Amino acid sequence: MSAALRLGTRGSPLARAQADLAALALRSAGVDSEVVVISTRGDEAPTAPLADLGPGAFASALEEALLAGEVDVAVHSAKDLTGEQPGGLALAAFLPRADPRDAWCGAAASLDAVPAGARVGTSSLRRCALLGRLRPDLELVPIRGNVQTRLDRRAADGLDAVVLAACGLERIGLADAIGFRFAADALLPEAGQGAIALQTRSGEQAAVAAVDHVETHGAVLAERGVTRRLGGGCRVPVAAHACAADGGWRLVGWVGSPDGTEEARAEAVGPDPALLVDDVVAGLRAAGADGLLAEDGA
Repeated sequence: MSAALRLGTRGSPLARAQADLAALALRSAGVDSEVVVISTRGDEAPTAPLADLGPGAFASALEEALLAGEVDVAVHSAKDLTGEQPGGLALAAFLPRADPRDAWCGAAASLDAVPAGARVGTSSLRRCALLGRLRPDLELVPIRGNVQTRLDRRAADGLDAVVLAACGLERIGLADAIGFRFAADALLPEAGQGAIALQTRSGEQAAVAAVDHVETHGAVLAERGVTRRLGGGCRVPVAAHACAADGGWRLVGWVGSPDGTEEARAEAVGPDPALLVDDVVAGLRAAGADGLLAEDGA
């Protein structure tokens, strides 16, 4: 009998819930596993602004443990994998994608119902920029921490709402906190949002191949293709989202200024999301993405 796969994960309630989902999927495929908790740079600095932590804040420690042979599989929120894949590692499988949209956690049932000047908690550059375009009157307040901590900050800091990923709230039983969900086209999701990625050492992808969801895999790789090609940094928001449309796929890419006053957006449709990346990147560059990205010091 083969040894159980060691699944490396962060220690937050959401990360543990995602590792449990991976373990359940593997068990359903006849593969035994056990969860190994690893602390990451992002977890060790819970109050530091995300932009100051740099790429890999929530992923690099898991990847280092994988390369060192301390775990066999790293379980990630796919949106945390913002950089290039380190040498020797592979994105081997993705579980079926959950709701990729962002959620408003507050009393309002729609953005139109949010009062002028409402105070909204989020530390995401992408969310700040897109909310700034949708409702420039909102006061955006930086907050960090796990999902429950950020929900608690709403009352503690006198916020009208916090904005979080809908899938994360659902995975830890907090969907009741959602007032409404933003349309994906209005608040374009982070590349990979809603997907759980299983990363292995190169050559060992077969260990988790049985749980790979082909459609999610293709969609997330296309989204990552857009953001990787653009070379977006830590201080300029970049987003991409692929979804099924009219029997095929629609891929949307977006780059914005941090204050939301400028943006470049492009989309393409076709039978395979991987074949849409070139057109979306070209469309973004034609719309001024390179000028926006230059603000990151690239």
